[in-house]
Amino acid sequence: MNTQEKIDILFDNFKEFLKEKNRRYGDSAMSPIQIFSKLDATEQLFNRVDDKINRVKNSSELRKNDLADIFGYCALILISKDWTDFKDQID
Repeated sequence: MNTQEKIDILFDNFKEFLKEKNRRYGDSAMSPIQIFSKLDATEQLFNRVDDKINRVKNSSELRKNDLADIFGYCALILISKDWTDFKDQID
């Protein structure tokens, strides 16, 4: 299997994974209840990425779950900023 095919598989599978997590958590990343933290959704996502990166930094092994969470949080940040088209990023 070549890299292009693996990219397709990764993103197809990750799309379903992220949608299911979003459903299970009640869209909490994009619509936080803000009981303790009053930060908006994007700022809270930045904090979640920081926490996950810190976990990776302090761990003795790289875990699939941590990378999947970072990947998912980054995707949600892009969505929160309405950055869903990347044609302008190809140079």
